Amino acid sequence: MVGRRWNRVSRSATLAVACLVGLVACSSGDAELQPTQTSTTLAALESVTTTSDAPATTAPSTTSTTTTSTTTTTTEPPRVWDGIDQLDILLLGSDAGVGRTGTRTDTTILVSIDPQTGDAAMFSVPRNLTEAPLPEGMGLWGCNCFPDILTHLWANAEWFPDSFPGPQEPPINALKATFGLMFDVEVDYYALVDLAGFVGLLDAIGGVLLDVPVRISDPSYPHEDGSFESIAIETGEQTLDGHDALAYSRIRHNSGDFARMHRQRCLLGSLITNTDPAELAGGPFAAAIGQFVETDIPLEALGDFVELFSRMEPDRFATLRITRDKYATTGHAGYQIYDLERIRADAQLLMDDPTIHLDTQDGEGWEDTCSRSFD
Repeated sequence: MVGRRWNRVSRSATLAVACLVGLVACSSGDAELQPTQTSTTLAALESVTTTSDAPATTAPSTTSTTTTSTTTTTTEPPRVWDGIDQLDILLLGSDAGVGRTGTRTDTTILVSIDPQTGDAAMFSVPRNLTEAPLPEGMGLWGCNCFPDILTHLWANAEWFPDSFPGPQEPPINALKATFGLMFDVEVDYYALVDLAGFVGLLDAIGGVLLDVPVRISDPSYPHEDGSFESIAIETGEQTLDGHDALAYSRIRHNSGDFARMHRQRCLLGSLITNTDPAELAGGPFAAAIGQFVETDIPLEALGDFVELFSRMEPDRFATLRITRDKYATTGHAGYQIYDLERIRADAQLLMDDPTIHLDTQDGEGWEDTCSRSFD
C-alpha cells in the first residue's frame, strides 16, 4: 500500500454529505442538522454565525489626536488535500429499503482525484468479486481475504464486528481496507446512499439528463417502497426523475451486473457534465444530503470539495469498467475471482494519466461510451 496517511478524516458522519463526484458537492449553507449528529458539529455550525450585541463599555475619546493603525493578518486554513498527492473516495450504493433485510453494497465505486489538477479516475467494481483482499489481522477466514462475494462484506462486518478493527465502524473499516488493498491506495472518505436516498438526491436536483441507447424494461421491478411494478425506460434523450434514474441504474431483467455498471457510469458522467457544483450549495439539495447520505467527510471540508469538483473536466475523468471478459480468472455460480494484479496495474495507469485509452475501456469519452449498450 502506498506510504501515505491522512489523519484529518472525521470518525463519524458529522454532516450527511455525499461525495458522489459530479452528483454531490455542497456547502453547509442551508443544510439542516440531523438528531444523530455530534456535538462537535453543532458547535461548528453555531460558531459560524455567532454575534455579540453587548454595549460598548467606554465612549471614544474626544481629546486624543493619536491614531493607531492595526494590521490584521488572516491565515488561510489548510485545505483537506494539503500534503497529499491523491484523494481517494469510496462511493457505496446499498440495496437497503422497505421489505429488505440487511445491507448489501451492490454498487461500489472508487474515485481517485489529483487535487492539484482535478484529474480523476473512477473504477466500478463488480458486486460478485470473490476473495477480495483483507489486511492481516482483519476477518476470520485465515486467507487474508473475504471468501464470499463483495456485496456481502458489509453485512459480515456487522455480524462479526470484532474481526474488523479500526478507527471507524466495522463495515467502513472493512470496505476501506479491501479497496485500499485492491487498488494500492489509502481510502480517505466514503459516502453511502440507499435506494430511497438515491431517489431523493436526484429529485432534489431536478433529475438527470440521459440519452438512452436502447430500451430497458422489467415487468416485475422491485420499487424502492417495497412493492413491484412494470417499468420501462425508453430510448432517446430525456430527463429521468429520481425513481426512473434508480430503475435505469438497477434493472437486471434480460440484462446483468455489467450492463448495470455501465449504465451507472453513464448516469454519473451525465451529472458531471451537466451539473454545476456551485449551484448545488444550499437549498433543497443540501437538505436532501442531510437526510439521505451517510459519509465521514467533515463539515469543515465542504468548501474544499466544492472548489475541487468545480475544477474537474469530463475529458480528464477516466473510467474503468472491471468486467468478467477482461479481468476474470475463475469462478462459478455467481462467484468470480478477478485478476487483482491486472486491475491494479490498469487503474494506476489511469490515475497517472486519465487521458490515455486502454483496450479495457468501452469508448473514447463519455458520449462515445454511453452511446453503446451492454444490455
